[in-house]
Amino acid sequence: MSQQKLKIRFVIIKAKINKKGKCPLSCRLTLNGKRKVFATGEFVSPNNWDAKLQSKVNSSDSTEINSQLEIISSKIRKTYLSLQLDGKKFTVDDIFQKSFGNSTKIDKLVVGYFKEYLYKLDKLIGKDLELATWKKYNYSCRQLEQFVKWKYKKNDYPMDNLKLQFLLDFEYYLKTELNQVQATINKTIQRVRKPIKIALIEGYLKNDPFVAFKPKKVVKEVVFLSNEELSVLENHKFTQIRLELVRDLFVFCCYTGLAYGEMSSLRKEHIIKGFDGNKWIQMKRRKTGKLISIPILPKAESVFLKYRNSKADLIFPKLSNQKINSYLKEIADIVGIEKRVTHHTARKTFASTVLLYNDVSMETVSELLGHSSIKTTQDYYGKVVLKKVSKEMILLNKKLSKG
Repeated sequence: MSQQKLKIRFVIIKAKINKKGKCPLSCRLTLNGKRKVFATGEFVSPNNWDAKLQSKVNSSDSTEINSQLEIISSKIRKTYLSLQLDGKKFTVDDIFQKSFGNSTKIDKLVVGYFKEYLYKLDKLIGKDLELATWKKYNYSCRQLEQFVKWKYKKNDYPMDNLKLQFLLDFEYYLKTELNQVQATINKTIQRVRKPIKIALIEGYLKNDPFVAFKPKKVVKEVVFLSNEELSVLENHKFTQIRLELVRDLFVFCCYTGLAYGEMSSLRKEHIIKGFDGNKWIQMKRRKTGKLISIPILPKAESVFLKYRNSKADLIFPKLSNQKINSYLKEIADIVGIEKRVTHHTARKTFASTVLLYNDVSMETVSELLGHSSIKTTQDYYGKVVLKKVSKEMILLNKKLSKG
């Protein structure tokens, strides 16, 4: 008896509609009157499914879903042809087993899977994740999608085709087409790696394409204000209220080490009386979720006292990071600081000029900055310590030479 033509059809299971109004999408194979039905892992709304066209329509993710279905169909047709060429009898179960093995997992697409990951992260915003962090991952996903279209002229790329060369080409694209600097490239690829690692754990990838990938090292220069520059900034009399406010916010962070996110969300409840009877800032750092406890030094307290009488729960008036950085550029020009000053320079100044240059240990600096590990602190500020040692040795040499 000759084999009949294999029929591949995708069907939605309306009886299993979920709370979001979506139904699971199954694939139904038919051969010689026998059927094999299996889940594709995709969900669609009945209103967006065209059974005649066998595709999802009128939806923002139609292209991704339809591309996924085409990959499944293509893999099945390839297996069917291979079995026919063997000349042996086979069943619909044989087609399924050879296509997907004993696993019910279907091949995933790189961009589509990243978007699934983003969807899951979206549920964590305000709980374990900041909106700003989600936006960074979303931006990296869009760059990945643009790369696939640029390199492969397709909307997506099969997950199981991921190799080292894909990452090397992606890095090249970010550098040449998007003109990103190496530090930004490393961050982008680092974010892409997160969903890839999960795909590896879930069995959608056999090998980790990142194993042989080595991100190019970036030597970051820590920009901070010297004692002299900080003093000039503190003592300057500004005629414009907006510049005075931004200077005060900057100085406060020079003596507390708070990043913009923590400074802008600092509330009265975060100011506590410590075990030593002095005022402390106690709050969770947004970036790491680590609880930080920072003693309020006299110069930081003077700024705090200046603004604390506001009726608002927030200690300081709300200003965007972009606006603060814009005003700081103006301030630097006015007071004669030739360095590129941003709000983050205050955090670097706290660690370097205020702490390390005053013999505070690296361990204490790491704790006050709220770093997740001391290695992070050492990587950033190790050279600052060496510079301090060098200056002290020069002074020692002068003393010894006089003797």
